[in-house]
Amino acid sequence: MTSGSAGWQVSVRPGGGDPLRIVPLSTAGEVVAGAEPAPLPQLVYYDGPLLAAVEVFTVFWGSWSQAAEGAAVVEQVLAFFDFVLSSELIEQLAEYSVPGQTIGRGSRIGTRTIATTPPGTSVSDGAIQQLLQQAIAAGTLPQPNANTLFFLFLPPGIAVVQGRSRSCEAFCGYHNASSSNLFYAVMPYPDCSGCLGGLSPLDALTTASSHELCEAITDPVPGQGWYDLAHGEIGDICPWQTKKLGAYTVQLEWSNTRGACV
Repeated sequence: MTSGSAGWQVSVRPGGGDPLRIVPLSTAGEVVAGAEPAPLPQLVYYDGPLLAAVEVFTVFWGSWSQAAEGAAVVEQVLAFFDFVLSSELIEQLAEYSVPGQTIGRGSRIGTRTIATTPPGTSVSDGAIQQLLQQAIAAGTLPQPNANTLFFLFLPPGIAVVQGRSRSCEAFCGYHNASSSNLFYAVMPYPDCSGCLGGLSPLDALTTASSHELCEAITDPVPGQGWYDLAHGEIGDICPWQTKKLGAYTVQLEWSNTRGACV
């Protein structure tokens, strides 16, 4: 069953991890009387890498994930990835395969809790990159390969700052790549109204996670994979348009083949 709800657009700029300005969906899709119909989105491939058989490794930062409430969220998130990575959501991305990079089902290859508490009430994207790189060097996280995607989940009350943008005020999640092609997604806990979109916290978390997962698979280095210069990435075209997939709420993603969010 497909549903739409008011929410906020989440994305990253091509060539970097800066989130785009979020806009209320009630105005983002308005048609001005007398205006020419806008052309349909069309994702274009810019010759960059794809995550053809994505290997997701989840990382939970903060001791909150080990307490009763947080542990329940972790269990639900892990079950979500175990399901969705071999679901039709990933299979529909096959249309974005290119010679030598055939997109197929993925897998979750592990999980780790980093029990240290994030400093203060916010953390920068640069600090997150450093955390991941140090954990990899120390053997806490596995050495990544060309398909590895780290999914970092933050505890409630911790915001992410990218440049002048802050989660909950400007974005609800993002994915990025380091200069050495370390691919990762960052998911602040949806404890603000702007990132709930009328959903429960778990449904908002799985919706945003599916958004970033599909974008990271099809455009792991933002703007170098499948991208539309006017509309952004595959998930940006269909923000907060959701459907039930099994027991989980996921976001619709743009299909060039069907010319629609599916």
